[in-house]
Order: sequence, then structure tokens, then C-alpha cells
Amino acid sequence: MSYCINPNCPKPNDAGNANSVICRHCGSELLLKGRYLVMRLLSDKSGFGKIYEAFDGSTPKILKVLKEDHNTNPKAVELFQQEAVVLSQLNHPGIPRIEPDGYFQVFPRGAKEPLHCIVMEKIEGPNLKQWMQQQGNHPISADQALNWLKQLAEILHLVHKKNYFHRDIKPENIMLRPNGQLVLIDFGTAREMTFTYLAAVSGTGSITKVSSAGYTAPEQEQGHAVPQSDFYSVGRTFVYLLTGKNLTNQAIYDAIRNELNWRNFAPDLAPPLADFIDKLIAPKAADRPKNTQEIIDGLAKISQEIYYGQFPAAGSTSNTLMQSSAKVSLSPSKVIGQNKKWLILGAVALAVALGGYRSWEIYHKNPPINPIENISPVKIFTGHSSFINCLVFSPDGETLISGSADKTIKIWNLYTGKEIRTIKDHNSFINYLAIAPDGQTLFSASADKTIKLWNLATGKEIRTLKGHSGYVNYLAITPDGQTLASASADKTIKLWNLSNGQAIRTLKGHSTSVNSLAISPDGKTLFSASADKNIKIWDLATGKQIRTLTGHTSFVNYLAISLDGKKLLSASADKTIKIWNIATGEEINTLTGHTSFVNYLAIIQDGQTLISGSADKTMKMWNLSTGKEIRTLTGDFNYGNNLPISPLAISPDGHTIATGSDRKTIKIWQIPLK
Repeated sequence: MSYCINPNCPKPNDAGNANSVICRHCGSELLLKGRYLVMRLLSDKSGFGKIYEAFDGSTPKILKVLKEDHNTNPKAVELFQQEAVVLSQLNHPGIPRIEPDGYFQVFPRGAKEPLHCIVMEKIEGPNLKQWMQQQGNHPISADQALNWLKQLAEILHLVHKKNYFHRDIKPENIMLRPNGQLVLIDFGTAREMTFTYLAAVSGTGSITKVSSAGYTAPEQEQGHAVPQSDFYSVGRTFVYLLTGKNLTNQAIYDAIRNELNWRNFAPDLAPPLADFIDKLIAPKAADRPKNTQEIIDGLAKISQEIYYGQFPAAGSTSNTLMQSSAKVSLSPSKVIGQNKKWLILGAVALAVALGGYRSWEIYHKNPPINPIENISPVKIFTGHSSFINCLVFSPDGETLISGSADKTIKIWNLYTGKEIRTIKDHNSFINYLAIAPDGQTLFSASADKTIKLWNLATGKEIRTLKGHSGYVNYLAITPDGQTLASASADKTIKLWNLSNGQAIRTLKGHSTSVNSLAISPDGKTLFSASADKNIKIWDLATGKQIRTLTGHTSFVNYLAISLDGKKLLSASADKTIKIWNIATGEEINTLTGHTSFVNYLAIIQDGQTLISGSADKTMKMWNLSTGKEIRTLTGDFNYGNNLPISPLAISPDGHTIATGSDRKTIKIWQIPLK
């Protein structure tokens, strides 16, 4: 379909224009500049412009058109043209590409004023605000923060070297490509650092003020933006990403003192990184880094301190170690990740120090209750071009299916590691995969707000379910295979009739993103977990809410039900696992031991062993009856670095683990169950 951009066209999206170059309703040209065909309106809420999707031949593009009520405003036109000028001078994967003639004007039929247009590269992927909402507003990890800070520093380094600064950096203006590259967008408010500008800032001229609540520097609020104003906005952006909190929220912002008390919401962040972000958001521009090179150098130093600075160099004294520890918080996952023999040798040394040979003999006869085992992958699958978001084993355990931010689903032979087929049809990230009880149908949930049903044997699409207004995060199927439940970032759960694809009802009650679902073995009860910290229990037949379980102090990420159907288990960003009595709703036990978000739970076939996966890069095995930890598994799992929700799956027999990563690979592991 061709879309008419004439603001006075009575029917701009008429399907009858599909094969025409002239609009049948207003007579305006549809093929702009003889090459760009506009397909649809994406947004009319982007500052001065309307955003369209257009095609240059078969290549998708973004078309920005200055809104008609600004056409006669010289300042608005100047700012709009400025974006094309800035982008045309910058060549970096973190900046949208634009051709030298990317700015042009179009005269709709009968118009007295032209429409101002910019055509630029279309960035595939969400902005960081959307991405955070998709993840249930889970705070990002320190690894991810460092990665993204370095990327933005490199982008700003290029922009500032050209004597421009952005003036409107915020999560909505940073997009995430499928390959993990951040892209800074919306240069419509960028300014060039000239003598004229400096004179205006000094008070001898006028400056167009740009302000975004929570992200704009104090001096910029007063109309005196400087390059360091960008640094403030970057710092504020990372406060949001590291806490998951709205920056105008009373819990984090003290309006009386005008202070942002953010560090309480990121207690595990290494002090050097937290201090650096505080420097970025210093109230006075003079107290922030002087330039982008200082930021780049500072991040390199912080990386070295965090990853290498916590252990003393050869010949260091114990006092040096204590000083180092005071400066940099130890990372439990890095300590655990050392070779197992060093843990044993350390235990020997401790035993000798405490009581000589007798103490060692006691240790030897009574080893630690919760041994730490370092395991290595037995296979590695490659083929995706972006993050692995979700994994699922087929019921027979012979096939592994993966979903990725590259918008594809891949089906793998578990034993050979060969790719069987690739399924493509979603328009955004694949968030979750599920297989019907009969093993014949694959279900995929996507950030494109749809659910698709596939014939698992052939890879052919059966049906698309539409209805959610936000990203679809999770799926659960009743044991009889007749009903599908879907959880979404739109705060709702939808129930679907799988025989005809019709929505049965929508369940509302959570106050934010729904992260996980579970259905009782008898198919009568639905359980939902949310970023609102609550778990809700629903009657599947009526859609009525039975009760709400409270007790977690942060997002609830995952649910599992014991094989006897009597216990509900919940994993949370508060680093704990809770066990609940389903019949009464009472909390039975809380399992502690993980040092970061607990993101995945699975009960293996014996019904007595629980496996948990965490962003601390470990998996733990628990005795479900006693709540005691059996062992901790470590290895180069490499999940949780750039993904708050760990992509992890356990085979039906409980012997094999598959983990995904932000490095585009899938690793297969064998679990030592005894």
C-alpha cells in the first residue's frame, strides 16, 4: 500500500493507491523524488516531525516530515534541516546513516508551502525505554552498563569532535540494533559549538531551550547548554537503566533537596562505576568530565579496576589486598569461577592455620555440604546474528529450538549440533518459545506484540494471534493443549482458544509487566508473576482472581510448579526463591544463596531436585523437600551479561542444559546430578 503524506488528503492510507504513483484522492505524488514510496505512518508524536516507513526499492527507510503547522516557523525549519546536516557529516554504526541529498522538499498538490523531508536509515530494534519495558524494567548489569557506556562515549566522541552536541539524550533517543550496537537518534535539536552560540550562551543572544524531564542538565534548563550537558543526560540515562526507576519517582528523587538518591537502588554496583556516574550527573558542568576522551579513558580504567583490580599483584602484602578490597567490591561470580583446586587448597591452608593436621583430617572426612563444581560445555551452536533470548527442548529431548533478537527461530539437532531449519516471519525480537503437549506445534512470542503458531515438523506458520498492545513475554499451555495463556508488557494476560485462535478473555490485575506464567497439572489454575513484585492466582475457567501472593521485594521473574501440583516456586530479582503452599497461599520457605537476580527454575524428573539459574552466572541445585542447597555449578555460562532474563533450558530428562548468550552462541552442558 502507498501512503500519501499530504496533510490535507482525506484518505491518505487508501489501499487503492497500492499500484499508483499519484494519490487517487488529492492528486499528490506518491513516489517522492521518483524513488521513495511511503508505506505507513509510524508516529506523529516525535517532536516537530511525523515518522513514516518508506522504501527505496526494496530497502526500508525512515522518512521524517516536518509537521505542517511548523512549516512557516523559520526556527522549526532550521532545527529540522539541522538534523540532516549533522547526520550527513557523521559516519558510525551508532548513528543513523543519511545520504548527502537526504533532505528534500515536496509540494503536495495545491499546497502553498513545501513539506520538509528527511530520509534516513531505518534502525531495526527498540529504543532503550521500550527495551527496559520489554524486560519488565529489570535493572541492567554492571557488565552491560560498561559496554553501553563505552558505546555511547565513542558515539559522542565523534559527534563532539565535529563541534556538535546532541542536547536531548535519553532512553527514548537511544536504539538497540539486533547485533547489540546502540544508535543515538533524533539529532533535530543538536547544536554546533560556534562563537555565535557561545556568545548567546553568555547572554548576548537567544537559545532554543530543549528539555526532557529527568534527563536535562540544570544549565540546559536555563537555556545555557554546553557539551557537558550531554554527559549529564548520559549519566541520568544510566541511572534509569541501572535502577529501573523513573527518575521523577518520589522513591528515587528528593524534590525538596533536589537530589537523586539512586545508589540505594543499585547496591551491588562496583563503587568506581557508581562514582563515575555520579560525576557525569554532577549539578555543575565544571564538575563533570571535561570532554569525551576523559570519559573514554575513565571507563577503560574502571573496567581494569573491576575485572583485574580486586586481586593483589605478585608480591603484594595483605594490607594491599585489604586496601584494594575497600576500593572495589568483590564479584562473587568471579571468585566462584576460579578453578576448583584453588578452593580446595585454600580450605587446606585454612584448616592448617586453625589446627594443623587434625583440622585437615576433619575437613577431608567432612567436605563442604555445598560443593562448587566448574563444568565445561560439551557443544557450542552458532548461527544466530544477535542475542539468544529463549530456548526450549522438544518433549523427546532430541531437538533444541532457539529464539533470538535477530527475529529468527532456529531448530537444532541436539546430538549433531546441525541446524535443521530457520523460521522467519516475526518483525521484532523473539521473547519466548513453547511447545504443545503433543510436541507437534511450536508457539513463539515476540516484541512485535504477536504470537505465532508453527508446525514444528515443517516450520510452516499455522496462525498468528494478535491482541496485546505490548511485547509478549511468556506463554503457557494447558495440559490438554486446548488453551494458551500469554503474558505481556501491557500488564495483561490473555487466554486463547487454540482450536480457532480466538481470544477467550483478558485477565487484568497486575500494575506492570507480566513476566512469567504457570498452569497447574490439572489445568484448572493459572499463576502469574510480575515486575510489580506480586504473584496472582487465577481460576482458568472463569478468569476470576483467587488470591495474590506477596513477599518478594523485587520483580518476580519466573514460576514453576512441583510435580505433585502442591507447591509453587517463584524466582525473583531480590536474589531469592520462595516456595508457596498452593492450597493455602502460605509461604513455606525462602531459598537464599544467589548473589544476583534469579531468573530461571526447573524441577527435574525425580521431583525432588530444583535447579535455579541466576544473573550471578551460576546454577544451583536444591533439595526441594528440605530447601537445602546441594551444589553450585559454575562455568562460562555467559548469560546475564547483556540480558537480565537468562536464556536457559533444561532437557526433559534433566541431564542437559542449554544456555544462550549475548555473544550469539548456544552452549550445551551435561549436569552432574549425583
